This record gives sequence, C-alpha cells and structure tokens, in this order.
Amino acid sequence: MSSESNETASLQRSGFVVRKERLYGRLIAACAVLTIVVTVGIILALSGRALSFWSQISPIAYFTGTSWSPVIAQNYGVLPLISGTLIVTVCSAVIALPIGLAAAVYLSEYASDKARSILKPSLEILAGVPTVIYGYMALVYITPAFKGVFPSLRTFNALSASIVVGIMIIPMVSSISEDALSAVPDSLRQGGYGLGSTKFDVSTKIVVPSATSGIVASYVLAISRAIGETMAVTMAMGMSPQMPYFPDLFRNLAESGQTITAAMVQIANADSLGTGPTYEAMFALGMTLFAITLTMNVFAELVRRRFREEY
Repeated sequence: MSSESNETASLQRSGFVVRKERLYGRLIAACAVLTIVVTVGIILALSGRALSFWSQISPIAYFTGTSWSPVIAQNYGVLPLISGTLIVTVCSAVIALPIGLAAAVYLSEYASDKARSILKPSLEILAGVPTVIYGYMALVYITPAFKGVFPSLRTFNALSASIVVGIMIIPMVSSISEDALSAVPDSLRQGGYGLGSTKFDVSTKIVVPSATSGIVASYVLAISRAIGETMAVTMAMGMSPQMPYFPDLFRNLAESGQTITAAMVQIANADSLGTGPTYEAMFALGMTLFAITLTMNVFAELVRRRFREEY
C-alpha cells in the first residue's frame, strides 16, 4: 500500500514539475515576444507622424537639404544634423575603441586577479555617471583647457563633446571585449606559448582575432550609444547645426554644431509642440536615427556571423 502511495506522490510531483517547466517556458517566450512587440510599436509610433511630415515636406529636400531651422526659417534639411552626429560619433570612436580594447586586453591577459577585481569595477563606474556630469565637465574643464592650446576653439564645440562621449563609452567597449577575450579557450594560448610566442604576440595575434565577433559587437554597441547620446553633446557642442567645412577639418571640431538627438530635444521644447510639420519633424528625425542604428546592427550581425568562432 505504501509503495502505491509513494508511486502516486512521485507521479504528482513529476506532473507538477512538468507544469512548472511549461509555465517557465511560456514566461520566457512571452518576454522574447515582448521585445519584438516593443520594437514594432516604436516603428509604428514613429512612422505615422514621420509619413505625415514627409507628405508636407519633400523627402528629397529633407535628406539633401543643407539648412536645419525648423522653428524660425522652416528649413528641414537634415544633412547638418547627420554630419554633426557623425563627427561626434567618429571622433569619440577614435578615442574609445582603441583605449577600450587595450584595457580589455590588459584585464584579460595581463592583470592579476586582485588587479582585475579592482580595475574592472572601477572602470565600469564610468558607465554609471550621469551624462549631464560629462556635459558639465566638457563645458567647465575640457573646453577651457583646450582653449589655451587652440584659441579658435568656441565655447560650444565638437571636440569637447567627442572627448566626453569617448570617455563615456570606454567601459562598454572594455567590459564586453574583456568578456569575449576571456571566453577564448586557454588551449589556444598554450599552443601559442608552445610555439615560442611572447605574451604580447599571443594576446594580439591569437586571442584578439579569436574574439573578433565579440569585440565587433562591443564596438557597435558603443557607437550606437554615442549616436544616441543627447545631454552631454547638447551641453558641450551646442545647438547650432551647420554643414562640415572642407578642407579645414579641425574647424569642424572647433565650431559648435548639433546632433540629431539634440535637435529632437529642441523641437520637443518648442512652443509649436503638438502641431504642424515642426512637431512632426521630431518623428522624422527619430526614424532617421532608427534607420542609422538598425543599419549598424545589421552590419554588426553580418560581421559576427562571418568571424564567429565556436569552441
């Protein structure tokens, strides 16, 4: 009798476990579906107003115009905003990507356990600093310091904005890249040492190439973060959109400018909020920014698949 009771209890427990696992699976699947629903919702929310804007303002004039003044002159050429965004993004990437990767290589290959336990959390603290603090540092400290070297530097300039955004995205590059480097099997390192390679050669010629997909992912995430930054670039770079100067490339860094995100904030604070093409231009800018980041993510996924290593 007791054996039958034990068997019945065991069946009940197994049935409960099966139902619980099914519930967990459905909850996890719901979370996955939620991300897709949110993405589709964002696209639909932006596209409606953006299409309304482009029905009033020619898309050709929008994408090829060289003047952006939606509130005063009703000019909706987005090229000055795209150029300002690209200047800050490219310059901050030049600062952050090599420094972040070098920090990741040190933490993964050279640092002791004690040093890693101190340095990695300290580095990641930078990611938790409010962006308005970075903008304040650029305006109060970085710009005055560089004005002593470059007298032509404006109070609001792209150089200071690029520096603070570069500092801001270093933790993202270093943390994700360090995880990718640490995931490389030690057998590859030992094979390099067995062939007489130095630690530097093993790190740069074996470990880094083996973690290319993860490093590229960190680069794309960091660049996407730089593209979407608002407060720091608004405080450091100003809100004066203008086309880049050629061939005087330094002037592009010394002058003020405006990014896409800063222009969206400016429109949101305008008196015409909620009506007319000026308000709807904010959604067109959002779609433009969404398209840029989506293109980058698709490119990163292609690179990740191309260089992905399975161990």
